[in-house]
Amino acid sequence: MKIGSILENQKFEKRIAITPEIAKKYISIGFDVHLSKNYGAHLGVTDDEYKDIGVKFSEDEKEIINLADIVVQLGLLSEEKLSLLNEGQTFIGVLNPYDNKEKLDKLKKKKVNLFSLELLPRITRAQSMDILSSQANLAGYKAVIESFAYFEKAIPMMMTAAGTIPAAKILVVGAGVAGLQAIATAKRMGGIVFATDVRMASKEQVESLGGKFLTVEGAENLETEGGYAKEASDDFKKKQEDLLSETLKKIDIVICTALIPGKRAPIIIKEDMINNMQAGSVIYDLAAIQGGNTAFTKADEITEKNGVKIMGENNILNKLPVSASSLYAKNMFNFIENLFDKENKKLNINLEDEIIEKTLIK
Repeated sequence: MKIGSILENQKFEKRIAITPEIAKKYISIGFDVHLSKNYGAHLGVTDDEYKDIGVKFSEDEKEIINLADIVVQLGLLSEEKLSLLNEGQTFIGVLNPYDNKEKLDKLKKKKVNLFSLELLPRITRAQSMDILSSQANLAGYKAVIESFAYFEKAIPMMMTAAGTIPAAKILVVGAGVAGLQAIATAKRMGGIVFATDVRMASKEQVESLGGKFLTVEGAENLETEGGYAKEASDDFKKKQEDLLSETLKKIDIVICTALIPGKRAPIIIKEDMINNMQAGSVIYDLAAIQGGNTAFTKADEITEKNGVKIMGENNILNKLPVSASSLYAKNMFNFIENLFDKENKKLNINLEDEIIEKTLIK
């Protein structure tokens, strides 16, 4: 069987879906690997590194898509390239079915098998394939580093003969994978860290990392069966707003990570809250790609309000493409290995397997 991948649009996506380490694994279980020329060159990986382990290259991206049994990418390709897919081929990536319904419906009509990895169930067996966790982990780390770069004071407490510099106070909004990594990173760098989340299960995790969990009095547990956050009631939102308003007055850096799958990101930090923050504070909004958690977030822009810098990017992982590609490629391989019948050298789309059933776009 042939597995193929072509370069993403470099303006938006620098990650790759097949690294040399993973190409070797595909070949070892019986796949032919086909990549477009200079596939990993922008990450410092030459075509020769791939060729040495048996990968085949082509300058014709159309040929790669046409001949592949499985095409693996980060996201959906252009309409023109997607039109090259035919019945029986399999396309795997982060397909964002909520926003790309029309494109995916066209492919389903052509009987292309579509798997979207962000739909993986949160079960133990799927952990090694969980692209949301592996990528969010890196995003949480990088958001802290980026926000610290724009904060014009020291982060840890420093006691000197000239006086004491107090430690920076950091608030992490949303204690999922990205938020927990942000807490750990900020704590390691000497910050005083606070966190808030609608899921009460997060309290223990936040405290185990040395953060202080901010709890709304009479809080309700807003967690879906799949482990994601769900929308809060109006009463809960009001209590949370009051708590945040008071907390933000003494916070230096805010990392926002709150997302609801398939919906616009909830606006948690309102205009009046930002107006009450200290000038020189920084907000880094990881939810920017889905509209942002603040009233002023604009993806790929730095907005300044009342002396507070608000920033976010469409794809923060473009700033860590080597590490992000390494993890994504491993997740992808683990998913395909589960889908692949090694004995008969073909895909086995077994809908009794929860992992396959949940990720297949029907």
